[in-house]
Amino acid sequence: MDVSQYLEIFIDESAEHVQTLSDCIMSLEKEPDNKDTINEIFRAAHSLKGMAGTMGFKRMQHLTHDMENVFQEVRNDTINVDSQMIDLLFKCLDAIDGYLENIKSTSDEGEEDNEVIIKELNNFLARAKGQAPEETKPEETKAESPSDTAGEDHRKYRQTDLTDHERDAVMTAKDSGMHIYGITVVIKKDCLLKAARAFLVFRAVEELGEILVYRPSSQDIEDEKFEFDFSFYVGSQESLERIIDAAKNVSEIEDAVGEELNDFSPKEEEKQETKPAAAEPAVKQEVKKAETKKANTQKKAAVGKPATNRTVRVDIEKLDALMNQVSELIIAKNSLVSISGTEEGGFNNQGFHEQIEYLERITTSLHESVMKVRMVPIESVVNKFPRMIRDLSRTLNKKMELVMTGEDTELDRTVVDQIGDPLQHLLRNSADHGLEDTEVRVQRGKPETGSIFLNAYQEGNNVIIQVGDDGNGIDTEAVKEKAIDRGIITAEQAEAMSQKEIVDLLFLPSFSMAKKITDISGRGVGLDVVKSNIEQLGGDVEVKTKLGVGTTFTVRLPLTLAIIQALMVEVRDEKYAIALGSIANIESVPVTDIKYVEAKEVIHLRGCVIPLIRLDQLLDLPQREEEPENLTVVIVKRGDSQVGLVVDDLMGQQEIVIKSLGKYINGNKLISGATILGDGEVALILDVNTLM
Repeated sequence: MDVSQYLEIFIDESAEHVQTLSDCIMSLEKEPDNKDTINEIFRAAHSLKGMAGTMGFKRMQHLTHDMENVFQEVRNDTINVDSQMIDLLFKCLDAIDGYLENIKSTSDEGEEDNEVIIKELNNFLARAKGQAPEETKPEETKAESPSDTAGEDHRKYRQTDLTDHERDAVMTAKDSGMHIYGITVVIKKDCLLKAARAFLVFRAVEELGEILVYRPSSQDIEDEKFEFDFSFYVGSQESLERIIDAAKNVSEIEDAVGEELNDFSPKEEEKQETKPAAAEPAVKQEVKKAETKKANTQKKAAVGKPATNRTVRVDIEKLDALMNQVSELIIAKNSLVSISGTEEGGFNNQGFHEQIEYLERITTSLHESVMKVRMVPIESVVNKFPRMIRDLSRTLNKKMELVMTGEDTELDRTVVDQIGDPLQHLLRNSADHGLEDTEVRVQRGKPETGSIFLNAYQEGNNVIIQVGDDGNGIDTEAVKEKAIDRGIITAEQAEAMSQKEIVDLLFLPSFSMAKKITDISGRGVGLDVVKSNIEQLGGDVEVKTKLGVGTTFTVRLPLTLAIIQALMVEVRDEKYAIALGSIANIESVPVTDIKYVEAKEVIHLRGCVIPLIRLDQLLDLPQREEEPENLTVVIVKRGDSQVGLVVDDLMGQQEIVIKSLGKYINGNKLISGATILGDGEVALILDVNTLM
């Protein structure tokens, strides 16, 4: 039986069952005698076991079967629920998650039997029933830490053969007078965003040379398909020590090693493999080559294309609405065809124009329906966090609880898939460094149990996610001192900085509060990566903190990344788009009303002082020959802040499709993309968050 066609459904449903088990086990710890919860756990485990067996994943089936035995005894009141059992069950869920990750990336569960966990399960059952447990053998091999393996054996670039294309690139660089270095970089095991760290290493190294070869491939590194180390060849005129130092200077990098390489010839066995066997006829060789190529292609297809995030479960009402809109669109199209076919039909016909307007309304409505189908609740991301906070509570020996609201708030699927890691990093920071120890909380008159919260809600065309705690807050004086020590700011600059400006220093690349770093997180460690990940989604992050009271991170994200309502504006003869959701209002401001604060232009509008940004100056456009008496100002907002953008003219509101400009404008964050207008002209889209 070919079950590969059911793989995506298996992954989706298994993930649901694992999440159900996690939620129910959490509930069971608080209410050990709740029979409904116990029955729900048993049903989920039983379904998971049956599905794994049907798909042929025997290891996963075996582990789930032994978990089911424990749940069966709990259901029969043979054993009591305790914290030791809960810890063991969560360990099993982590192992099942491991199987699922393997299945997602390779369509296979892998070779890990998890014998130690299975033995622990059986021993727990034996002890609970008053029987003698089996002897648990110690693990034969101890997993090496990155620092243990960062020596000679860890230099993977030396063990990796080059393809012909890679060898040509290396030889071309060497012939041009460059040194060729092989580098292996090891990332710390507690790093949450490995791919982002790797990207920062590449960016630092590419300032000194050109990266020629990636191991694993650059795509695999981007998709985090590597453990905690990666390798590359770099061609450079600089010294090896300088390149190693550049890699090590990136935060959360454990180590970097390398050497200069000179021999790039193929290995003897590689030469022999490429030499055709003389005894075989030419036709037979060609057949063999074709079979090998086909097998490799199938293998790549199975391994290279992750079988995940390909399906979205959709509410039937949303699908009905979508079908109705499509039907209306076909009717409108038929009407147009009918009108254009009559003698009096044509572009000047009133009925023709009415149908065109109707078609526009229907397509807009169709777009909204399609976007609703793409929207999924952020619950799919945040529902793993209560378990994480429970584990941190035990690890850190702090009492804490996570309160979540707005889990049903919906976001575009592409945004939801990428927001999990930044939110997880913020929550870990709150748990480790936000909340004080129990003794300190009692002295301050706070409850013993620290409170961490995650609130999500919709605001206009954005979704707001707040992550925070009622802990110590950020010590801005300590941040200021650290920044001065690092030479980022001078003591004079520090005196003039507001609290917000000081807190924003935490988002600078590689800035960390060294004395606060732990194995779990560090206030400031990785916040630069969190910010860059959120900005890549078109969002932004702000911090509010009060010493002794707590800290709140506010993440603002767009509802969708594909199609937006925008205001089209003109600056000189150039057309630009501004997202309608970012606009508060539009004003005509007399030039005489412009005031100056610290030599910068501002306007006073309805009790607010609003800074002005002249887009012609910012975008390096030619100045006007003559200043008009009144300026057209588009007031844009981000949270509580407002700024006025001075434009030449307004072209009106328009629904635009966002097109990425790829690597063409990597250095300019003011432009978030482009759109193609009705006349075929390209208009750039301004990023209000970066502008502000």
